[in-house]
Amino acid sequence: MPSTFTPSVLESMTLDELWLLHEEIGSMLTTRIRAEKLELEKRLAVLHRGITSLEEQTDEEFRPVAKRRRKYPRVLPKYRNPQSPSETWSGRGKLPRWLVVATENGRRIEEFRIADATAPHHLDRQRA
Repeated sequence: MPSTFTPSVLESMTLDELWLLHEEIGSMLTTRIRAEKLELEKRLAVLHRGITSLEEQTDEEFRPVAKRRRKYPRVLPKYRNPQSPSETWSGRGKLPRWLVVATENGRRIEEFRIADATAPHHLDRQRA
């Protein structure tokens, strides 16, 4: 793309003229960047939804929707690895590796239960 502003033309411009040119370029860049970003967001939305053409969606449907993660209450650990006390498990989700190995070797999960974890949670908070 040939430039109409050669270094000699720019050097001959006054400071005010250069500043105006700078502001015009900044404004044009901002406009083009926003348009490019909107186009990329539309394409991303199409790919995300598995839609084959942009015509199937309106501009209203491309607006990003902020999804908040639901807050869960803190769950205290119920099981502890006696060989490495820093390794604990709350009893939720996938079994930790150390507990899988122990159960495969014939031990029961209850053998790893933390004594304080058997008390109701409201009693734990009162003691603290």
